[in-house]
Amino acid sequence: MEQLVNLDIPQTRNLSSPSQSPAILATESQLATEKAQDRQLLIDSREFATEQRLKSWFHLGSTLLALTFFGSVAGFGEAVWLRLFGSLLTGLTIVRMFILYHDYQHGAIFKGSKSGGLILSTYGMLLLTPPSVWRRSHDHHHHNNSKLFGASIGSFPIMTTEHYQSATSNERLEYRLARSPLVILTGYLTVFLFGMCIRPLLIDARRHRDAPLSLLFHFGLIAGVCWLAGWQTMLFLCVLPALIATASGAYLFYVQHNFPTAIIRPHDQWTYTGAALQSSSFLAMGPVMNWLTGNIGYHHVHHLNSKIPFYRLPETMAALKPLQSPNTTTLGIRDIIGCLRLKLWDNSRNRLVTFAEAKQ
Repeated sequence: MEQLVNLDIPQTRNLSSPSQSPAILATESQLATEKAQDRQLLIDSREFATEQRLKSWFHLGSTLLALTFFGSVAGFGEAVWLRLFGSLLTGLTIVRMFILYHDYQHGAIFKGSKSGGLILSTYGMLLLTPPSVWRRSHDHHHHNNSKLFGASIGSFPIMTTEHYQSATSNERLEYRLARSPLVILTGYLTVFLFGMCIRPLLIDARRHRDAPLSLLFHFGLIAGVCWLAGWQTMLFLCVLPALIATASGAYLFYVQHNFPTAIIRPHDQWTYTGAALQSSSFLAMGPVMNWLTGNIGYHHVHHLNSKIPFYRLPETMAALKPLQSPNTTTLGIRDIIGCLRLKLWDNSRNRLVTFAEAKQ
């Protein structure tokens, strides 16, 4: 919801060695060439890293209107099927609204705008993503995406096959739980409630004073709706959309860095642009899903330059040739299952593998 999704999920330490198979290590000259290309591509992307303020307001206003309309169907529709459909659309529109909040935190939209910032910051608090926690974990993710070292803050953890084999039983269990599809399915509890609010509050309450406020805002809204309109309206208007939005956001964040052709590099081989182009996916979707997800499928473009507003990501990809041959996945059932089965990084094969493949 990058980590919706948080995506500061309960972490395990990456027990990965900074070494890789010699056959896949880049030479110093190759790295120098790649870094030079990186610099030029970053320079070229700056043309698109400018906000069009009127367009930002249009997207914010239209998204709030859509959220209000779908929410009214979910909360006050006559037929149960209609309310369920309204809950689904409300949940997906919450994902789009989160992308606006996400872009605001990056400084891509509404930078310096008190009114826009107030609306989006309030929204982030209501969605259990307090600004201090989201900014810390997400900034770390952007600067360390797909590195084989250290704590996987803001990311799903990754172990190599070698270190998984040498890990203790407790470390293996913790790792399996952290990469389980259940973490994504129950993202409301695992990723957002615990990972984004409770855990940061327990670790450093002074640094994350907005975490308890986020809990108060979120559950205060749910309690208020229940008191004013009853438990059924609360269920269709608040609970179901939140479950849909958080699970969808958690999966979107997962699939954008955990797909069959993703490349994971040790620290000394890692480059910022290389991680964007090789370790961030392009999630191919139709126009409706692109709207509902705020173009987050253009994730390789976003990781290249996080200052590019979400509504300019397709334009950027169309204009810059190096962005036009991305690692692609889809929301097809086969692709979803295939991505969820990926668990470990195999140095010898230079790709992510399943637990079954790791045993072979």
